[in-house]
Amino acid sequence: MEITEIQARQAAPPKPAISADFDTFLKMLTVQMTNQDPMNPIESADYAVQLATFSGVEQQVKTNQLLADLAAQSSLANMAQLAGWVGQEARSAAPVWFDGAPVTLSPNPAVTADGATLVVKDAAGKVVAREDVPLGTAPYTWFGADAAGDPLPQGQYSLSLESRAEEQVLRTDPVESYAPIIEARRGAEGVQLILRGGVAVNATDVTALRAP
Repeated sequence: MEITEIQARQAAPPKPAISADFDTFLKMLTVQMTNQDPMNPIESADYAVQLATFSGVEQQVKTNQLLADLAAQSSLANMAQLAGWVGQEARSAAPVWFDGAPVTLSPNPAVTADGATLVVKDAAGKVVAREDVPLGTAPYTWFGADAAGDPLPQGQYSLSLESRAEEQVLRTDPVESYAPIIEARRGAEGVQLILRGGVAVNATDVTALRAP
């Protein structure tokens, strides 16, 4: 059974865009030569300029494609490096996910402070606990207790540190904490890390990594 011309065109693989453009260019050039004024023919130099221009465009398209392929390969390489982050513990000022396990904090009170208080807020922004913490930058273990000393329910909490001097609050700063990295994503705004409990943080906001 013979294949019709339409079926043959449908069965044939589509030409690359640059090849299709070249065919169009040749057709236009043929029409231009056919319909030129015989008393004032187009100079051969003009044809050479048109061919050179099209050749330059073709080379630019190929260069752009090559750069896109290199960028894709680089992205894959970067993702392979990010795979090494998964399972590590990242330190950041992101909210913490509390599920009963203690959380390691990295407080950084003001140098002139004579006291510091950890302020804990739930996902709704309500203060659920306040506790005094030692001055200094040594790691501090937060056990997730409320004002009465009872364990807080599982959920996401925001932690901040009030630095005081002579009973006056000097400043309030977010508190950095460690949390396991469970996923690394690459998006339009860069690399985003997903921590335990689904807490998201930009990779640029991570100040330290450590083995669990």
